[in-house]
Amino acid sequence: MKRNILTGIVILLSLQAFSQTTTETNAIMQPINELFKGMNLGDSAKVHSAFANEVTFVTVAKNKSGKSMLIPEPLDKFLAAVGTPHTETWNEPIWDVAIHVDGIFGQVWAKYAFYLNKQFSHCGVDAFHLIIIKGEDGQWRIFHLADTRRREGCQVPQAIANQVR
Repeated sequence: MKRNILTGIVILLSLQAFSQTTTETNAIMQPINELFKGMNLGDSAKVHSAFANEVTFVTVAKNKSGKSMLIPEPLDKFLAAVGTPHTETWNEPIWDVAIHVDGIFGQVWAKYAFYLNKQFSHCGVDAFHLIIIKGEDGQWRIFHLADTRRREGCQVPQAIANQVR
C-alpha cells in the first residue's frame, strides 16, 4: 500500500514538473511564434508585439576576406521591411530548439531555414534573449536577437522542408 502511494506521489510530482516545463516552454515560445507569424503575414504590428521596448538585432557574419563581423540592424528598419508590401511570403521554420530559463531571463537557440514563398533563401541559427517584463503584461518579450546566415551547408530536415512546400 505504501509503495503504491509513494509511486502515485512520484508520478504526480513528475507530471506537475512536466506541466510546468510545458507551460514555461509555451510561454517563452509565444513571442517567437508571434514574430514568425507576423513575418509570414507581413504584419509589422504583430512582429512589434513580440519585442521589448529596447531591442538589439545583430547578424554574425564573415566578410569577403573571411573576417568576422557584426552587422547591427535597428528594429524600426526590420519592422518597415516586414510591413512594406511584398509579393513573397516570408517563412522561417525553426527546429532543434534549446530553451534555458533563469527567473525572468530566458534564452532560445534554434536552427532555421528562410524561404521566400516556397523558394529556399538561406539558413543559420537564431539566438533569442527574452525577459518577462513585470508591470506591463507579464509576458515574455524579445530584447536581443542574433542570427547567422548562410546559403551553403544547410541541412534542413525533410519534415521542415515539407512544411514549406
